[in-house]
Amino acid sequence: MSVVSRSAGNKNIFKSMKDIKFDQTISDECGVTMNDSVEARAIAEFMEEQDPNVVVTHNPATIRIDGHGKLVFKMDEISEFLGREMTAEIFEVNTSTHYGRMVRVDDNTVILFGNMDDVMEYI
Repeated sequence: MSVVSRSAGNKNIFKSMKDIKFDQTISDECGVTMNDSVEARAIAEFMEEQDPNVVVTHNPATIRIDGHGKLVFKMDEISEFLGREMTAEIFEVNTSTHYGRMVRVDDNTVILFGNMDDVMEYI
């Protein structure tokens, strides 16, 4: 069974093992995997609309949101899109895992950084 993205460009981050090339480069990618829910679907759709470089991949029970550099999740903007309140706490409950450095800047903003040097101003 192959996993197919439902995003507009039908992009998919998952590759067959035969298509994976291993090298020693450092990635600037970051992302989050969320349990599939109404909230997670809204967050994924919103993020995909905000940034054309965001890749959303729908799996049977999860949704992945991947990007380069950084992903900025603004709870007030997501709340407006969702039609009800989204808080950083609700966001974190829906998040099953992430990669990159996650920083909760304030009650409204959660940022994922792909470049670890960029996070230094928050430490």
